[in-house]
Amino acid sequence: MVDISAILPAFIAFAITWALGPIVIPFLTRLKFGQTERELGVKSHLKKAGTPTMGGVMFLIAIAVTALIYIRKYPLIGPVFFLTMSYGLIGFLDDYLKVVKRNSDGLLPWQKLLLETVVIIIFAFSLRFFPEVPVGLRIPFTGGKELNIGILTYPLMYCAIAGTVNGVNFTDGVDGLASSVTAVVAVFFTICALLLHVNVAPFGACVTGALLGFLVYNAHPAKIFMGDTGSLALGGFVIGMAYTMQMPLYILIVGWIYLIEVLSVILQVGYFKLTHGKRIFKMAPIHHHFELSGWSETRVVANFTIVTVLLCLLGFIAL
Repeated sequence: MVDISAILPAFIAFAITWALGPIVIPFLTRLKFGQTERELGVKSHLKKAGTPTMGGVMFLIAIAVTALIYIRKYPLIGPVFFLTMSYGLIGFLDDYLKVVKRNSDGLLPWQKLLLETVVIIIFAFSLRFFPEVPVGLRIPFTGGKELNIGILTYPLMYCAIAGTVNGVNFTDGVDGLASSVTAVVAVFFTICALLLHVNVAPFGACVTGALLGFLVYNAHPAKIFMGDTGSLALGGFVIGMAYTMQMPLYILIVGWIYLIEVLSVILQVGYFKLTHGKRIFKMAPIHHHFELSGWSETRVVANFTIVTVLLCLLGFIAL
């Protein structure tokens, strides 16, 4: 029997995000919170300059309103909600400095590192108040066996959170890409929460609905971009959901797109420095490589989303 209370948040969040579009988009446009495209980037993206960014506030408002309705009945939502909104706030500060204050660097690396470290420490500490979240990590394809790494748990958590957040951030570079891929991942974790009887399913459904509502305006040709406000928040959501279910190792499967986006940047930068100017890819992150190879934005989004759907199916088998 499907728990309707775990699905209803998707409809609520969708409706709120969809309704906010005609309000937020003109508002950000009037404030001239527009996207700036690099001259050296994909040439077809130059026409996007001026499209309002920081649109992540649309679905974050929807997520916040919906989550606060359910958090009392499902208190485990709390840590994931905190991680999502905290990273959303960091992204908002970064966007604000770049777009409003015309500071191309945004938050300085040490500032971002400090804020992220504080957020991760609070998240890790908050999980201690939920005995239903064991320390062990579920190992894929082992029938439910767990890995307990003791004192290394928290260093791994720090790396996993930072890596996932950056992976989602790098994925946000094509109309609807981060929204589509993360909506599929959100569905995966929502179903896993229902199967494993972990009380965070309403939050997964909430984020799914909010992203589908955002896609109404973010699909190609995008009328609004999520900015770091949205992409960092989504990274926090993905890894937060994973940790409440002891499933961070599953990110290597269902979050493969995030992983290759990060790896493509690391490889590109490293190879460029080692060879004094040579490149592996035409451009990184890797979705831009496919664009420069002749793929349209819609083809990139379709293929990356299909790959994510297949990997999520593999994730269910691994569970």
